[in-house]
Amino acid sequence: MKKILNYFLFPFILMSSLNAASEKPNVVIVITDDQGYYDLGCHGNPVIKTPGIDKFYENAVRFTNYHVDPTCAPTRAALMTGRYSDRCGVWHTILGRSMLRTREVTMADVFTDNGYATGIFGKWHLGDAYPYRPEDRGFQYVAMHGGGGITQTPDYWGNDYFNDTYWVNGKWVKFDGFCTDIWFDQSIKFMRESKAAGKPFFSYITLNAPHGPKRAPKKYVDMYADTDYDNGTKNFLGMITNIDDNFVKLQKFLDEEGLTENTILIFTTDNGTAGGNKVYQGAQKGGKGSAYEGGHQVPFLVQWPKGKIEGGKDVDQLLAHVDILPTFIDLLDLKAPSIEFDGSNVKPLLYGDKDSFRNRTLVVESQRVPDPIKWRKCSVMNDQWRLVNGKELYDIKKDPAQKENVAVKFPEIVEQLTASYDDFWTSVSEEHDLTSYMMIGSAHQNPTILTGQDLMGKTGWSQSLVSVGADKPSYWSVEVEKDGNYEVSIRRWPAEADKAINDKYISPRPAYDCKTARLDIGGNFYEQAIVDGATEVTFKVKLKKGLTKMDGKFVDAKGKQWGAFYAYALNTDVYDGKKEGWQTREGLGYPLAIWAPDYPDYEMEKKAAKNKKPKKKKK
Repeated sequence: MKKILNYFLFPFILMSSLNAASEKPNVVIVITDDQGYYDLGCHGNPVIKTPGIDKFYENAVRFTNYHVDPTCAPTRAALMTGRYSDRCGVWHTILGRSMLRTREVTMADVFTDNGYATGIFGKWHLGDAYPYRPEDRGFQYVAMHGGGGITQTPDYWGNDYFNDTYWVNGKWVKFDGFCTDIWFDQSIKFMRESKAAGKPFFSYITLNAPHGPKRAPKKYVDMYADTDYDNGTKNFLGMITNIDDNFVKLQKFLDEEGLTENTILIFTTDNGTAGGNKVYQGAQKGGKGSAYEGGHQVPFLVQWPKGKIEGGKDVDQLLAHVDILPTFIDLLDLKAPSIEFDGSNVKPLLYGDKDSFRNRTLVVESQRVPDPIKWRKCSVMNDQWRLVNGKELYDIKKDPAQKENVAVKFPEIVEQLTASYDDFWTSVSEEHDLTSYMMIGSAHQNPTILTGQDLMGKTGWSQSLVSVGADKPSYWSVEVEKDGNYEVSIRRWPAEADKAINDKYISPRPAYDCKTARLDIGGNFYEQAIVDGATEVTFKVKLKKGLTKMDGKFVDAKGKQWGAFYAYALNTDVYDGKKEGWQTREGLGYPLAIWAPDYPDYEMEKKAAKNKKPKKKKK
C-alpha cells in the first residue's frame, strides 16, 4: 500500500518541487565591454541612441557611484568572486595573468550549487585552457568566443564579428549574423530551455561589444552618418545602439514568457569608455585604463519587480564590482561556502537605506604588467575623496572633473587614504608570486590547446600579431597532470587556419623561412627538421607529473628563433579518439579579415589610398 501511495504522490511531489524552483528569482546580468558611464543617453550623452536602456533606467535602481577596475579581465574576476582581482591572480589581460585561480569560488559555482541553470554568452576572459574555462568554473551552458576579444589568439581563427565560429558547449559552431545578436539569441534559447525544465536561471550575457575592433552592422553605423565622427567612432556608437536593440529584445522575451516580475535584470559595463576623446564624457576625466574617474566609474542599473525594489531612484554610496556576489547571496538566500569577500552585502541600499556603507574605502587599479607594482594606476576611493596613484588628491564631490590636485591642502586625507592602500597592498600582494598553470594530460581537455595570449614574455595575443611574427623569448606555464606519454604539436598558425609554418597568411605579413622546430619542456630539449609544407611539428615525449615550463620555437637558416604561437598537448595514454580543437573544422570556413582595422570599409579606404596620386614636391 505504501508503494502504491508513493506512486500516486510522485507527480504531485514533482510538481511541487518544480513550483518551488520556479519561485526562485532568475538573474540576468548584461555586461558590455569598454562602454563608459556616459556612453548612454540616460546619462546625458546628446548623440548616442539608446532608447531601450534609457527607458529601463527610468524604473531601475541606479548605482551612480559604482566602480570597477579600469580594464576588462580584472573587473570580470572581481565581479565573479567578490574579491579583488589582484587577489584572484587576474591583474592583466594577457601573459598568463588573466586566468582566475582555481581556488576561487565563482558566482556561477554558487548559483549552480543552489539549483540554478547557469549560462555564459560572449566573453569570459578568465582562462581558455582547463581548469580555467567557464565550463570548469560553474557554467553549465557556454556560448563564447575565445580570449579577451574576437580576433585574439584563443578565438577561432579568422573571426571578425560577422558570421563567425564560436565555442558552444564543447564544440566549435558556425553562426550567421553579428556577434552581439548571437549572444543574446543564445541566452534567450538557454533561458527558454531552463524555464521549460522548471529551473531558475543565471544568465551571464557578457558582451565583447563595443570593444575593438570597432565593427557594427551597416544600418547601425548609418544612424550616425550625419555626425562629424570618424568611421571608428561611428562603429563604436553603432555597436552600442545594436546592444540597446538587443536589450529591448531580451526584455520582450522576459515579458512574453511571464518572467519579468521575478527576474533580477542588471545592465552594467566592465570599464571606462574606449570611444576615445571624441565621444561625450560629461565631466569625467580619463577613459579605459585610466586611474581617473572615467576609467572606472560605470553604469549599474537593476530592476526586480517581485523583489519590491522601488525603482526610479539613485543610490549614491560608493559601490564596486566586489559587492555584487555577497549581495546576491543574502538577497536570494543562497547557500554558499565561507568566502573572505573584499566586497560588502549592500542589500539595504536596494531597499532605501540612505545611511549604511558611508565612509568605506575601496581600491581599483590597472596593473597590466607581468608582476604588480605598488601604486601603479590606482584610485583609493571613499565617498568624497580620490587618491590617484598615491600622489594626486581630488575632492570628487566638489571637483568631479578632477582638475584640481589638493594633496598639499589636505595632507591628513592623503595620509589616511595611503594607510588604507597600504593595508590593501599588504593583503593582496601576499601571493603575487603565484602562477596559474594550465593543465595538460587531463581527460577534461585532451589535447590542451595553448595560445599566444598566455605566453609569458613577448606574446602574440592577437591574430594580427601572429601574422607579424615574433622572435622574443617566451614560454607557457603548464602542469602535467600525470606521468605518461604525450604528443606536443607546435604551430605558427592554429589548426583551423590550415596553413604551413612557413606560409604567409595575408600580404604584406611576412612568412617564416624556418628549417628546424625546437621544444623545451620539463627541462628536456627536443629538435626536429621542418618538412616542406608542414603545418605543425609533433614531438613524442615522456613527461613527469608536476609544474614546468614549455617553450616552442622555429629556427631559420641563420639561427634566428621565431615564435610558435600555438601548442596542442595530447596525453596519448588517456586519448579518447577525439582530437576536439585540433583538426581542421571541415565545412566551417573562415573569413580573411583577421588583421583589418576597426571598421568594415577598411579595404575600400586602403584601395583609395593606393590609387591616390602623390603630391609633387616643392622645389
